[in-house]
Amino acid sequence: MSAETGSYDERIEYAINHTEVLRRPRQTLSTFGTTNIYYYLLTEPSYKELAGGEEETVVREGRVLSERPRVVTPAYLFNVEGFSEHARRYLEMTVERYGPHAPGLFYGYKNEPREMNILSSGMDSVVHKLDEMIDKEGNPLSAIIKGVDELWDVSLLKFIFDITRESLGSNVLEMGRRGLLDTDSSGIPRDARLNIERLFMLVKDGELDPAALKTELDRWGLFEEYEDRFLGLFRK
Repeated sequence: MSAETGSYDERIEYAINHTEVLRRPRQTLSTFGTTNIYYYLLTEPSYKELAGGEEETVVREGRVLSERPRVVTPAYLFNVEGFSEHARRYLEMTVERYGPHAPGLFYGYKNEPREMNILSSGMDSVVHKLDEMIDKEGNPLSAIIKGVDELWDVSLLKFIFDITRESLGSNVLEMGRRGLLDTDSSGIPRDARLNIERLFMLVKDGELDPAALKTELDRWGLFEEYEDRFLGLFRK
């Protein structure tokens, strides 16, 4: 089976199983700050069989910005939007695999693609050159990923998920020490309450669109609880 055949879920599983991190970032994700990972995602072109036997490698460059992780519940995750249909289904499959009620941290990501190039070289040669370049630049947060051309966004998300899982232990430990994993009688994590307070302050100071605060309250199902306070932001 290839990424072009089989059922929808089988194609995503194919991309997951054929994604390999060839060079990992040398630092984990920050617990209380933003992490900037620069990636090179390499794939064999989907038209490989039509290329007449010539070796080519597709190189997609970009960076993934990982925001400070926040404590969430699965109910919150299902209200989050952003990735493509392929990647969204992968997120759903991940939740199904690890359990709908498993608590954890939410890592907000922003993918900023830079450029895509098709090189007339085999993948091993491209990897070698990229390794040398990264070593010369000395960036500990660069990564090289081998993925599947047709579903490259799934390959990127698989990398993000893996690096998140590797960082989770230390992030949870540090947040636990500060009591941010504790939940109140409504089942809302302390970290979420603190974040809502931060958003209220940003809106009050004119640094945040009130719509962003409204979205966060809706994701937690807390708008009714904060409704009067939210509407008070618009009273003069």
